[in-house]
Amino acid sequence: MRVTRLQVGGLRCFDQVGFAPGPGLNLILGGNGDGKSSLLEALHLMAYGRSFRGRVRDGLVRTGAPSLAVFVEWSEQVSGRSRRAGLRHNGQTWEGRLDGAPLAQLGDLCAALAVVTFEPGSHALVMGPAEPRRRFMDWGLFHVEPEFLRLWRRYGRALKQRNSLLKGRIRDAQLDAWEHELDAVGTLLTRYRQHYLEQLQPYLQATAAMLLPVAEGSTLQFLPGWRQEELSLADALLLSRERDLATGFTSVGPHRADWRIDHARIPGREALSRGQAKLTALSALLAQAEHQAARRGEWPVVALDDLASELDRRHQDQVLRRLQDYGAQVLITGTEAPAGSAHMLPPPAVFHVEHGILVAEGTASPPA
Repeated sequence: MRVTRLQVGGLRCFDQVGFAPGPGLNLILGGNGDGKSSLLEALHLMAYGRSFRGRVRDGLVRTGAPSLAVFVEWSEQVSGRSRRAGLRHNGQTWEGRLDGAPLAQLGDLCAALAVVTFEPGSHALVMGPAEPRRRFMDWGLFHVEPEFLRLWRRYGRALKQRNSLLKGRIRDAQLDAWEHELDAVGTLLTRYRQHYLEQLQPYLQATAAMLLPVAEGSTLQFLPGWRQEELSLADALLLSRERDLATGFTSVGPHRADWRIDHARIPGREALSRGQAKLTALSALLAQAEHQAARRGEWPVVALDDLASELDRRHQDQVLRRLQDYGAQVLITGTEAPAGSAHMLPPPAVFHVEHGILVAEGTASPPA
């Protein structure tokens, strides 16, 4: 997958800005606060329906602008198809188009454009709450299992209906009906997630061995959201019904699912240093990208925000060479070029951002 054009308007410091990334390594350089990360943020918004730095209404729209607008064009290597999408968002409501047709749900856009993002907050994938880890599983499945998005939406509707009945303290046959739906769909959803993590396992082991060899073996442990080894989802919902009626929400099920990474030589995530947590998160993200490439025949776009401040020179070099070997399109931001990038052939495309203006500087030349 290759982004061929990104156009942004009304986003943070940008009035209007656009650029055409190259097919390989792209460096977006600039000073602190000049807006280089905002370009990756715009691309992430199109691929995930949200920014990696918070909600759209929390400062993403440029001060004084009625809304932000993002337009992206990309090509699919396997099919040879050129695609395009646009999104306008004012922080409350949005409208979008995908290949010329109106978007009914942002999930349709998220399932079309594949971008894997590593940014300063990515360690939350390992150290933070369960929600980003569920999003990690589900986003991966959107791109490799076409049936999953429909099931995910169906489960969400059933969960909303059961929660509404719980809040109203309604115990009639409606509750039985929605619990039956949650069991049927949730069980399938859980199988997809468990199988996905099993498929991800060898990719994670290989990537973690490169980035975090001190761990000496890394495994993924799936946590389905209820005691699956003891109960079916139907039984778990029934047993929790009285408690759920008292609290007004569903306390068990796939919406409470989680996963963790266990390292053979590091006793639990609490023992990870911040640097080890970042490398663990990056291992998981690169494993996800490699798995998708194996399943779909093409790499997602890889966006690495402020790489030089997140990784030391040795790890920067390892990541960049691995991505270059695979032929992935990579977008990297930073105040300076990452270690080793000037030695790469072909050389990276370089763009410079200053005070909301972006200038293409051609390609970085390797030293003589």
